[in-house]
Amino acid sequence: MRDIVFATNNAHKLEEIRQILGDGYNVLGLHDIGCDEDIPETADTLEGNAAIKARWVKEKYGYDCFADDTGLEVDALGGAPGVYSARYAGPAHDSAANVALLLKNMEEADNRRARFRTVIALVRGEDMTLVDGVVEGEITRTLHGSNGFGYDPVFMPAGYDVTFAEMDSAAKNAISHRGRATAKLRELLV
Repeated sequence: MRDIVFATNNAHKLEEIRQILGDGYNVLGLHDIGCDEDIPETADTLEGNAAIKARWVKEKYGYDCFADDTGLEVDALGGAPGVYSARYAGPAHDSAANVALLLKNMEEADNRRARFRTVIALVRGEDMTLVDGVVEGEITRTLHGSNGFGYDPVFMPAGYDVTFAEMDSAAKNAISHRGRATAKLRELLV
């Protein structure tokens, strides 16, 4: 089994990545390598933030690793919250507050189109590679389901009549932005 470090302390993301990568990989989170610091996310793009986090771990801890950044891009909001998705309602990373603000800002919107986009930066030695995954969908008017995390209760992927939060983890991971980006990551790790 191969060890790989995922630059996150988010237990939900860590579990999702472990499920998607499957057997053959021992995915370590930041806590597993003794890092309990918040890594700065100061870029104004998903690509920039993923690269910052992956390089930070490599420089401070010496591990080859990967990092992700994910954004929800809503057409009616000009692509917002985008790179600020985790901090949409403020710096506390409060998912319930983020979703509530999103629904409030979309109350009058007829165009509900949105997409989730994940960018993963993989750093091995001196080299860095970026991959991404996108899933199109729409924002519902109310919350549905209790699975998943973040915006999952209000994001319905295109071609489905349920939100991510109404899907089991295997169904969500098969079509999600993170699932698609991680499939590309897996190809790089072979």
